[in-house]
Amino acid sequence: MKSFETVSVEFPQEHTVLVTLNRPEVANAMNTQMGLDLLDVFDGFCADPNRQRCVVITGAGVKAFCAGGDLKQRNGMTDQQWQDQHLIFERMIRAVLGCPTPIIAAVNGAAYAGGMEISLCADFIYAAEHARFALTEVTLGIMPGAGGTQNLPRAIGGRRAKEVLLTGRPFSVQQGFEWGMVNRVCKPETLLAEALETASVIAANAPISTRQIKQSVDVGLNTDLRSAMMFEIEAYNRLVPTEDRREGIRAFNEKRKPVYKGR
Repeated sequence: MKSFETVSVEFPQEHTVLVTLNRPEVANAMNTQMGLDLLDVFDGFCADPNRQRCVVITGAGVKAFCAGGDLKQRNGMTDQQWQDQHLIFERMIRAVLGCPTPIIAAVNGAAYAGGMEISLCADFIYAAEHARFALTEVTLGIMPGAGGTQNLPRAIGGRRAKEVLLTGRPFSVQQGFEWGMVNRVCKPETLLAEALETASVIAANAPISTRQIKQSVDVGLNTDLRSAMMFEIEAYNRLVPTEDRREGIRAFNEKRKPVYKGR
């Protein structure tokens, strides 16, 4: 895989990609180049889902996952320049949300504004004990524009989300855990290892199955139960003729670990 200016992409273990937001000198704030880099990376995941079975996204350093948009770069932008940049961020977020591969966010520090929105696009969040979250856009005369007003209510409920969105106040990782937004609170030194361990469990499962499960949950959350059940059966039926389905049953009966090929 090619190298990027603001993001590092590594393969730390079999079938797992580690994406690191890599501007630690500015708390991994998102500039135009980071938007373009993330768009490129996640477009690649969408175009070739068999190349990886799980994605972990984190930030460089120990202080911040991502502080949101780079306000120094935005200072003095014309309205047109601002909207042109935001269009890149919008396309990037759609690529992250559209990624068929399961994504774990390993939030290693502050996740503010656009940084929190990126974490909310993951399928679930592990976070360090000192991490903090906030959607601060309202304090700057704007509002979340990368899914924050949509993904947060789906994670913690509408009434609580409105309080977070309308005040712009930060909240702790423990609050995020109690509200159901954060799956696991980790010690900073073990956060990445714990995320990668879970990624390895996901990656050991049949990749077509994990992609169909992710899609079925995402579609089902946004439709009525009857339609969602119909979608689930269509997703299920996609798995019946696969080699991996046959391998899974064969391995169970032979009392061995299955070897899945994504076919």
